[in-house]
Amino acid sequence: MQKKLTSLILLVIILVFGLAQSAQASLGDTLLKFGSTGPDVVQLQIELNYLGYNIGTTDGIFGSKTKNGVVAFQTAQSLSVDGIVGPLTAKSLNAAYTEKLHADKAAALINTAEKYLGVPYQWGGESPSTGFDCSGFVQYVFAQNGITLPRVSRDQYTVGTPVNFSDLQPGDLIFFSIGKNEIVDHDGIYIGNDQFINASSSKGVTIYSIGPYWQSVYLGARRVS
Repeated sequence: MQKKLTSLILLVIILVFGLAQSAQASLGDTLLKFGSTGPDVVQLQIELNYLGYNIGTTDGIFGSKTKNGVVAFQTAQSLSVDGIVGPLTAKSLNAAYTEKLHADKAAALINTAEKYLGVPYQWGGESPSTGFDCSGFVQYVFAQNGITLPRVSRDQYTVGTPVNFSDLQPGDLIFFSIGKNEIVDHDGIYIGNDQFINASSSKGVTIYSIGPYWQSVYLGARRVS
């Protein structure tokens, strides 16, 4: 009796662990095709809908609408068109989903930042009503988009992922050492086209081009969105 009970407990643990592992699996871990079900199919449907393929409800059932969405995506990406989500299709889907997600988040950040153009500079300021300093502005804009950042620029320089200047994308944090001593003392948000928005001590919230001066004091960039 004791052995049967022990065996039953072990079986339950294995089943629970297996379900947990399945729920945490990412798209591409399992071959998905017509008739497949489960959390991987839900993620597939989320990504297809987000990319504009409009496959309907995310019900976790790989039916005809989901297959049509996969076929349309494969056709658009010049992949082998079979309606099956194997490694190549999954990789392309994940990449397209991540890219659009980042682009949409970046657009929201920049849209928020540009609402405060002209707000005056205020040392220690961290809201539109009081004015902003550089890091207060950055922190406020990101907070409005659900992203928590440290308060000061030196600490903001430690979060996220480092980005090379040549790889800058809109929404990246960009940092400078105006004192030219390798210590962060200014930052802003890159908005594309070699421009960034920041709270400048001379002009308040404004947009600058990254010309020779800013390149000379440029220190690095981080991607956190």
